[in-house]
Amino acid sequence: QVQLLESGGGLVQAGGSLRLSCAASGRTISRYTMGWFRQASGKEREFVAAFTKNTNTYYADSVKGRFTISRDNNKSTVYLQMNRLKPEDTAVYYCAAAEYDWGGSYYTQNSRYDYWGQGTQVTVSS
Repeated sequence: QVQLLESGGGLVQAGGSLRLSCAASGRTISRYTMGWFRQASGKEREFVAAFTKNTNTYYADSVKGRFTISRDNNKSTVYLQMNRLKPEDTAVYYCAAAEYDWGGSYYTQNSRYDYWGQGTQVTVSS
């Protein structure tokens, strides 16, 4: 089992940057696919980015070119660097870990993740 703790959220103006961190404890994160999801008020949770066990990275179209996911196995931490933020990026951001490779684009699906953090709020003002 792995425990996840996000940090780094906050209030930023449009065009600014934030870096989210997800610290994992319990097991090495290299055995998991690590994902970032977000949930805006009144909306469903949506996929943002993933760093798979075989070190591939994937992004939602809405953040491609602006966000970067990375992983430091020694620190058991996953990062989400968010640049050129927009008001529509405002949401609670969640880190998640998936033990299995289900094939296809499983990393975009909430249900394929086994462990979740508590979330960190990101607010982008216009």
